[in-house]
Amino acid sequence: MAKPIDSETNFDLDRFRKLLQLMEKFDVTEANLTKDGESWKVRRGPKHAHYAAPPVYAPAPAPYAAGVPAAEAPAAAPAPKGITIDAPTVGTFYSSPTPEEPIFVSVGDMVKADTTVCIIEAMKVFNQIPAEKAGRIVEVLVENGDPVEFGQPLFRIEPA
Repeated sequence: MAKPIDSETNFDLDRFRKLLQLMEKFDVTEANLTKDGESWKVRRGPKHAHYAAPPVYAPAPAPYAAGVPAAEAPAAAPAPKGITIDAPTVGTFYSSPTPEEPIFVSVGDMVKADTTVCIIEAMKVFNQIPAEKAGRIVEVLVENGDPVEFGQPLFRIEPA
């Protein structure tokens, strides 16, 4: 068993990560746990409309071990065609203004530089993100509700 990260609360980060992975695997959005007088409530995904829980980041996969022959390393994928529309800020990606409204853009849509392509919510502020480039959407690179990082590609477009 992993060592707790806080001896006062006896919190086990590895077990917590496993719980979150199981919730995602089985599409469970909320879990309430009570044991020995301790109570946990875990929620993943938006609570109301576009109010999302803070993102939980999984550890990065381990890099390849040094000394592995190049022939055994996976071949690099060919570079995708087109240019990307990148996240101008850290936050949560939303593809529509509200869950009930249609998404801003879909694969195949033509966009202008001033076309709103998504919303990124950061600290309860909802920022409309313009394409800033004209072209046709060829790929959506993130899912609705995903946490995004500054500079992360959100869409791939073919320039007009």
